[in-house]
Amino acid sequence: MGIFDGLRRQLRSVIEWEAQDDTLLFDLWSRDNDEIKNASKLLVKPSQGVIFLYEGKIQAVHTEPGLYTLATSNIPFLTTISKFMQSFESEHKVGIYFFSLAQSVGRKWGTSGPLKYLDPVYKFPVGLRAFGNFSFRLTDPVPFFKTLVAGRDQVLMEDAARIAVSRFMQPLADTLAHGGYGYTEIDKRREELSQLFRPRLAQVFQELGLELTDVRIEHTDFDEETNARVGKIADMIAESEAAKVAGLSYAQLQQLGAMRDAARNEGGLAGVGASIGVAAALAGQMTGPLLAGAQPTGAPDLASRLRALKGLLEEGLITQEEFEKKREKILAEI
Repeated sequence: MGIFDGLRRQLRSVIEWEAQDDTLLFDLWSRDNDEIKNASKLLVKPSQGVIFLYEGKIQAVHTEPGLYTLATSNIPFLTTISKFMQSFESEHKVGIYFFSLAQSVGRKWGTSGPLKYLDPVYKFPVGLRAFGNFSFRLTDPVPFFKTLVAGRDQVLMEDAARIAVSRFMQPLADTLAHGGYGYTEIDKRREELSQLFRPRLAQVFQELGLELTDVRIEHTDFDEETNARVGKIADMIAESEAAKVAGLSYAQLQQLGAMRDAARNEGGLAGVGASIGVAAALAGQMTGPLLAGAQPTGAPDLASRLRALKGLLEEGLITQEEFEKKREKILAEI
């Protein structure tokens, strides 16, 4: 290194962030250990800020556009001469980090896995995945710098977004737990849920030195376990409605289903013949209320129902008393 290189490094008069782009949040102004001369000017442009470190400590933070004068212990030429025998290295080093105050918009977020919580309405565990977008900006650079920047030359907007997204899970879980929404309401009330979610998440951003300017929940879905559970509930509701139409209770419908399944099993209800009889009895009991006032069925149909009734008695599915009453009712139709 020649003497003129050392002099060039010390003769910085105006310092500015010339290479700013929208992907950078923090950027170290120089990586060559520049020695800033006393009374150098620091130019801060709109939507920019700067942290000025001197001898390892934060000395100033500027977030307003303007031209600022720096004061250091490095006096040009005097420092150069005194450090000539030490390869022009001065102990008075500065660190100037420029940062962006611009808003970063439309950042995507999504839960890293299913968010487990107890459905507040139906009282069963739910695994929810949620996705959306958010916007943010840096408002308090000091805590962000001390926690996440110090020791790094650059921090990208993407880095800050990724750190923020990693903290979404707990505020979202709290919102779902206290929101009182059942699983059937989550998707159709996304906008309302976003508004409840926002203040909880904003507190997390504030702790990082960031401001959450917008957050939206665009899409939700459930994990396979929850979908299977929801499917079973939907089937039960559909069967219950069908039972009402047929004039049966849900319990009666389940009993008929059990008899149907038994008839399908090998040897159940005296084999295939009984299966046919049970099917006929099932059809008669299901459609009887719907066909009230219709003409009586023919003898072959009555015979099938009587055989089915006998099969139920033999299998122990009904008592002798129930058998007698039902038989009398069937015979009265002749």
